[in-house]
Amino acid sequence: MSDEFGQEQAIRKLGPGKLVIASHNPGKVREIGDLLAPFGIETVSAAALDLPEPEETGTTFIANAELKAMQAADLSGLPALADDSGLCVEALNGDPGIFSARWAGEAKDFGLAMRLVWDAIQAKGPDAGHDAHFVCALALAWPDGHVEVFEGRVDGTITWPPRGDKGFGYDPIFQPHGHAISFGEMEPEKKHAMSHRADAFAQMVAAVF
Repeated sequence: MSDEFGQEQAIRKLGPGKLVIASHNPGKVREIGDLLAPFGIETVSAAALDLPEPEETGTTFIANAELKAMQAADLSGLPALADDSGLCVEALNGDPGIFSARWAGEAKDFGLAMRLVWDAIQAKGPDAGHDAHFVCALALAWPDGHVEVFEGRVDGTITWPPRGDKGFGYDPIFQPHGHAISFGEMEPEKKHAMSHRADAFAQMVAAVF
């Protein structure tokens, strides 16, 4: 992280204690809590604290993660960690991207969202590729406004029909490179070891713990 003069600042460390997970998505809160458990971090979700969900007005994953983390830290008086993640399909010029959750509508119907992704690929014609990647941006914010950001990625292909019920979101239609099963079929421990979120977490852990 650089200051206003372009000089590198030391990464702020995170000590044991309570941390707000700035998300109302139960699957995401559970996955982040599992990844943080070994570090003596007690997690509490934004939903449990009745914190509002901010409007995601950023144009990048990092910008949206920052605004969510900073609001949660400001309102709770605790350090807060936000994740902004999404599915980017090459044939769709990176869509749904930062709008991945919005494709599921107000009802958060990811069955509908997955169908929309598949239909959009099919509409591109038989030569449309199925290459895709997940991106995860993590923002760790403190009540004084300090924030650290990290971004991870995992590459794979879109598969149809959806397979598995172990993940959440678009996991059932994403098959990571080097594997014969979707994220939706993968045991959580295996997914945690190689996902986009795991990549971003590995960077964060190396920096702040």
